[in-house]
Amino acid sequence: MTDLHPVRRALLSVSDKTGLIDLGKALAERGVELLSTGGTAKALREAGLEVKDVSDVTGFPEMMDGRVKTLHPMVHGGLLALRDNDTHVAAMDEHGIGAIDLLVVNLYPFEATVAKGAGYDECVENIDIGGPAMIRAASKNHAFVNVVVDVEDYDALLAELAANDGQTSYAFRQTLAQTAYARTAAYDTAVSNWMADALAAKAPRRRAFAGELKQTLRYGENSHQQAAFYTDGTNRPGVATAVQHQGKELSYNNINDTDAAFELVAEFDPTQGAACAIIKHANPCGVATGATLIDAYKAAFDCDRTSAFGGIVALNQPLDAETAQEITGIFTEVVIAPGASDEAKAIFAAKKNLRLLTTEGLPDVTAGGKTVRQVAGGLLVQDKDNGFVGMDDLKVVTKKAPSDEQMRDLLFAWKVAKHVKSNAIVYVKDGATVGVGAGQMSRVDSALIAAKKAERMAGVLGLAQPLTIGSAVASDAFFPFPDGLMEAAEAGATCVIQPGGSMRDDDVIAAADEAGLAMVFTGMRHFRH
Repeated sequence: MTDLHPVRRALLSVSDKTGLIDLGKALAERGVELLSTGGTAKALREAGLEVKDVSDVTGFPEMMDGRVKTLHPMVHGGLLALRDNDTHVAAMDEHGIGAIDLLVVNLYPFEATVAKGAGYDECVENIDIGGPAMIRAASKNHAFVNVVVDVEDYDALLAELAANDGQTSYAFRQTLAQTAYARTAAYDTAVSNWMADALAAKAPRRRAFAGELKQTLRYGENSHQQAAFYTDGTNRPGVATAVQHQGKELSYNNINDTDAAFELVAEFDPTQGAACAIIKHANPCGVATGATLIDAYKAAFDCDRTSAFGGIVALNQPLDAETAQEITGIFTEVVIAPGASDEAKAIFAAKKNLRLLTTEGLPDVTAGGKTVRQVAGGLLVQDKDNGFVGMDDLKVVTKKAPSDEQMRDLLFAWKVAKHVKSNAIVYVKDGATVGVGAGQMSRVDSALIAAKKAERMAGVLGLAQPLTIGSAVASDAFFPFPDGLMEAAEAGATCVIQPGGSMRDDDVIAAADEAGLAMVFTGMRHFRH
């Protein structure tokens, strides 16, 4: 086998016609014979190119609404034949099979069909059969055959041909084959997962996942780890679909933290008021609502000014100039919002290391979906935590019932606790977090840490007492003993929201009554590991 192999005959059959004519013309200028099918052949001919129909090669017309057109030995023999195998060459000669050196295929738009909400039958009709079969055949025979499945690779193909006088190298064909196999794998993944959803299969025997490279990253969580960022095609508003207006490339940790921040701030309806979330290491160090964005930002910042340094800021409304100016007061890694004014962009332009991301909207926190986490030897797959608790879902379990104002702070605290690493304790007052305890092995420690942070911030802000006095507190899971609840009470909390469900609920309720606390149960927990 030689390293370089010429391209003399190509089969083009694409759903996405982007770049097709330029590619066809460039190949024709090199004397490459063009074979094609259906709409692709029509488009090439209308551009003045000479094209041979695949049906003329196979001796069979396209039939069954185009379902059968390339599934034929005259096509697959041309793709699979080993050019240096005498038996293969003899078979080609005996049956008049011409070698196909280049296959250009992009598949029926199955993913786009599903995304637009098409019905079951329409989705089935957009499952490509001949395309994946040809791609796999050409990829297997990459020793001789080039296979291109992405429009993005057209220029690379033409550059390779130009550099090698109409030939391609083995390494180039290997790279194309790897990309092609990944494409068919992703396509089959999309089909199988769609069918699993259509069948309401909770745990299908086999589950596949796929992604498309968005960017390579400088490193992962640490500088000795290689990393890359892949998108899954769901187009959920967030870091994967955002437009970056300035600043250096996002890092692995930036992406992770920005996702956490935007998913949290999306809990707050922008039509009900402005909200801001400041995230550090995937945990909120301040969350607040306000009459304006700048009010929300200032209140969130005042929860933990120390941790906010070098953090991620997420907003639920388009960034305005006044808020942008305030944010530039400290070092911030990333700001993400559903839009930004020209004035705000101009203010940020003076901070070259500050990344500004904008999205087309907020993610739907009630939408379903899957989350995936790798463990040694396997994957943990679960439904996305889209659990919602409203006023009517709460059960008052203490003698004292929360006031309307307390109830609003309790629900606010509950939304934030959903996005805090377990064990989570969140103190809230007047629509803003005033203390956050995250990721501790003991719920008591989380309550204590959150209270200590509030005490420290009281000193920074020049307050006579910490803002936990008179606050509402949320616990992401039940209090197994009264001790964690008592830490919150000692910090000044006057009302509590928690799931309930402990064997010692009666003891915890009794302790709350004795301390004069109002407490509600949600019946739902929000563990986040």
